[in-house]
Amino acid sequence: MNAYADLVRELKSLRKGRGVLAGRIGDRVGPVLRATCGVTEGDAPGAIRRKVSARLAELAGRLPEDLRLATLAAFAIEPGARQPLYQERVYWAAVRLDRDPRTVRRRVDEAIDHLAELAADAPGDRPGDRSADWRTAELHAVLTLDRPHPEVIERHRVVADRDDLRELPLTPPLPLDRAGVEVGVLYGGTLLDRPTPTLALPTPVAGGHAHDFAVRFHPPTADATRPYLVHVPQRPCDLLDLRVRFGPTAAPPEVWALHGTDSHETTGGHRQHVDPAGEVHVRFRHLIPGLAYGVRWEPAGE
Repeated sequence: MNAYADLVRELKSLRKGRGVLAGRIGDRVGPVLRATCGVTEGDAPGAIRRKVSARLAELAGRLPEDLRLATLAAFAIEPGARQPLYQERVYWAAVRLDRDPRTVRRRVDEAIDHLAELAADAPGDRPGDRSADWRTAELHAVLTLDRPHPEVIERHRVVADRDDLRELPLTPPLPLDRAGVEVGVLYGGTLLDRPTPTLALPTPVAGGHAHDFAVRFHPPTADATRPYLVHVPQRPCDLLDLRVRFGPTAAPPEVWALHGTDSHETTGGHRQHVDPAGEVHVRFRHLIPGLAYGVRWEPAGE
């Protein structure tokens, strides 16, 4: 068999049982899938799950919405679809897609074919190359809107997946990822003078070890802030803890949480409570790379 056919076969095997949550995950990931996801011989089970989940989620993000959802459910990557049996996850997706389970099973087969094609078309764009260098264990972010010039402060804890990690890219949340945003390091490294904000770490970080740092983002002007704050992780992220402070004197807005929507999507969501201090607090766990997580808001009464 060629690599494409082998990858299709290995993906169909992995979707059985608990998918990426299966016990002895190292025995469930075949050699072609290992190469596709950048899994190395020394990777612990947790690292294998993260790499496989991240790569499949990234590839699925390039598919139409119905195939993307079918993929994330089939492999138990979607947080809401972590049932122990494949047929249970198929039923979960069938309800959300308003299709019968047989149709969803066909969608999963179609999606797996596309995943194998996409992996073959971009052999150099794999987590084993650069994206597996590190992952985010925790990201705590706060946006303050009750002052003349809004700002976002982020506290990060990252874990190196290889030895000698020396630099980290700094990605402002949307809508701040535009020209003119001011980036400041509060602790944990030095900002390098590059077109893309990059943090130089004080000392190299060994594989499996964590590093903490904090940064501040200022938009170029006070009116550059849009009515949403969204993170689109490019690497696995275990926890995003997000707060937006409107202030106790501001009229409470209508706020919605965006949980794993399409990238840059700022509509819909689940309504959130604004407390008496004029703050909203949401948490997201096990974020899928390439999907959007955050909040959006509208003034009350609009």
